[in-house]
Amino acid sequence: MLKIGDKAPEFETTDEMGNPISLKDYYGKKVMVYFYPKDNTKGCTAEACSIRDRFELFRENEIPVLGISGGTSKSHLKFKEKYNLPFPLLMDEEFDIAKEYQVYKKKKMYGKEYMGIERTTFLINEEGKIEGIFGGPEGIEKVKTKEHADQVIKFWDLKL
Repeated sequence: MLKIGDKAPEFETTDEMGNPISLKDYYGKKVMVYFYPKDNTKGCTAEACSIRDRFELFRENEIPVLGISGGTSKSHLKFKEKYNLPFPLLMDEEFDIAKEYQVYKKKKMYGKEYMGIERTTFLINEEGKIEGIFGGPEGIEKVKTKEHADQVIKFWDLKL
């Protein structure tokens, strides 16, 4: 399991518009990388809107926010446009990034088991090391979807 203090796994992918994005692009900055299960679901929408509603504070503190999930670029784009999300949604159709971050897990819903993304956020520092984790077994606390932005703001003690 990835832990606080570990080097964040590198990744290269594209956003919902096809623009290339690499974790290396953010060296020297804090960055929030959040994994969410699926576009347009209740919990994922609440989480994304929480971040959207507090995004100005992240922007003013020069902290990029990257959302990562499976799904298609079309699905990500519709989700982003529908909820006016001001941050990129990154492509991970084969769950390669989720696997590197160890958040692609066996899940259970309505008695059925399936593989999917476990809602988890990694707070990465300027040196590319994991400074905080929300969700998963190594997390500081579970992700509270409606209040997730405030959890991160409190952790990093961000102020206007």
